[in-house]
Amino acid sequence: MEHLALQELEAEAKRCLDPKIADYIAGGADDELTVRANRAAYARVGLVPRVLTGAGQPDLRVTLFGQTASMPVLISPTAFHKLAHEEGECATARAARRAGVILIASMASTVALEQVAAAAGKTWFQLYLQPDLGWTEDLVRRAEAAGCTALVITVDSPVFGHRSRDARNGFNDLPAGMRCENLRETVGSTSRVRSIVFSPELSWKELSWLRERTALKLVLKGLAHPADAKLAVACGVDGILVSNHGGRQLDTVPSTLDLLPPIVEAVDGAIPVFLDGGIRRGTDVVKALALGATAVGVGRPVLWALAMDGEQGVLDMLETLRAETERALALTGFRCPGQLNTGILRMQPAEEPWWN
Repeated sequence: MEHLALQELEAEAKRCLDPKIADYIAGGADDELTVRANRAAYARVGLVPRVLTGAGQPDLRVTLFGQTASMPVLISPTAFHKLAHEEGECATARAARRAGVILIASMASTVALEQVAAAAGKTWFQLYLQPDLGWTEDLVRRAEAAGCTALVITVDSPVFGHRSRDARNGFNDLPAGMRCENLRETVGSTSRVRSIVFSPELSWKELSWLRERTALKLVLKGLAHPADAKLAVACGVDGILVSNHGGRQLDTVPSTLDLLPPIVEAVDGAIPVFLDGGIRRGTDVVKALALGATAVGVGRPVLWALAMDGEQGVLDMLETLRAETERALALTGFRCPGQLNTGILRMQPAEEPWWN
């Protein structure tokens, strides 16, 4: 039986989710213009295939920081998987292992990092730098001990974005009995759960501090400006994840596909550039790779698939994306992701403002 396409998952998942939770997953900041822009951007890029290339069967494998992944697709960090399924991040992690892809575990996970990493195998850890640097370092040491090979530092959140759907729904806390398990700490004989602190005081100074304290690869998630990409390279960062937080922080930020080329140009091959936001088809993956991304991440489709059928749902979603990417790669005349280039792309100018 053919699996649902990624863009079909949302409507089906909403049948089994509380509407407030569905809105939390789907929603974005303010008017949600950036949410829509992430998807619309792919429709403005056409694929012009090469023929008779003799490329052979597609091979999607990529090596990312010394780890071989079965395809250039990452599971991007998303919070609170137990909102979608009772097994939460453990189910997602098992699907990632079965699919042979890297999971970026969220700091705001409803399952402890140690359990998630053990289930997933190939794991990176997403981290918000905290003003309490001692607490930040504790989290880094946990990631190291759990076997994570990279830290993905989210840098687009000096304050928390305004999400209109959550405000209308009064959705401002997790259900009873559900917590951010990575924020749990023991104080004396009792256990408490910290809050993630968003601070506009944090700067490149704190990032340099972190670079000095860990040998893990550092990936900055949320860069949008090429000038910041150059600063990241100078600071010793190992990778950049071009992201606008799925449109959930600052509204009217352009699509990540539009942000990608200037950042690729700015880093000039010094470090790999990844992308997330709006990936729903294998052709989307091919377009992003052709524009210079080393790999792409998927976020919301993971949660929709998890809500529908737990671990198996996430695996089915990943395998659908794999099959579509293999087919798109073959139909454009290439064998490996690294062979893709802008020569097969035709950028179609928008006739109307991108936010329509």
